[in-house]
Amino acid sequence: MQKHLVEIKARTTRTAEQRALLLAKGADFKGTDHQIDHYFNVPEGRLKLRSGNIEHSLIFYKRNNQAGPKDSSVGLTKVDTQALADSLAATLDQALGTWVKVDKQREIYFIGNVKFHLDEVMGLGSFIEIEAIGHSAGQREELLRQCQHYMSYLGVKDGELVENSYSDLLSGK
Repeated sequence: MQKHLVEIKARTTRTAEQRALLLAKGADFKGTDHQIDHYFNVPEGRLKLRSGNIEHSLIFYKRNNQAGPKDSSVGLTKVDTQALADSLAATLDQALGTWVKVDKQREIYFIGNVKFHLDEVMGLGSFIEIEAIGHSAGQREELLRQCQHYMSYLGVKDGELVENSYSDLLSGK
C-alpha cells in the first residue's frame, strides 16, 4: 500500500499536556504499543520491520532529513502475526544485515487522517510525532496545513523539531 505523508518529529517534555490536548480534541486512542523497529541495510531509503503488540509492518520509505514538516513516500505491508514478523526479521537480517534496532513505547492516536505518536525511545528520551497521511503527493498542501495546525495546537516549537529518524539518532549519523 503506497502512502504520502507530511510529518514532523520533535523532542518533548510535555507528553502529559499533549496527551490531554489530543483527548480534548476527540482523538481516537488506539493503545500503547511496545515496538521494535529493525532497520536493514539497503542502498537507498529505509527498510524497517516493525514488531509490536498493535502494529506489525514491513515499511520502506524515502524522506529527506529536515527539521520542519517533511514529505515521505511510504510503502507498507502489514504483517499478520508476531511469529511472522520474527521470521521475516531473521530472513531479512540474513539477506541484508541489520543496521540498527529502535526500541520504543508508543502511544498511538488518530484524528481523521492524522496520526499522532507519543514516544518514549530507549536511549533517546521523549518525542512527539505528527503524520498527516494521504494517498498521493498531490495532497501535499492539504497535509502540510494539517501538520502545521496540529504543531501549533500541541505547542510544538521550532527548536524542538528533530530532522533525523530515531535510527539515525541511535547510530550517531
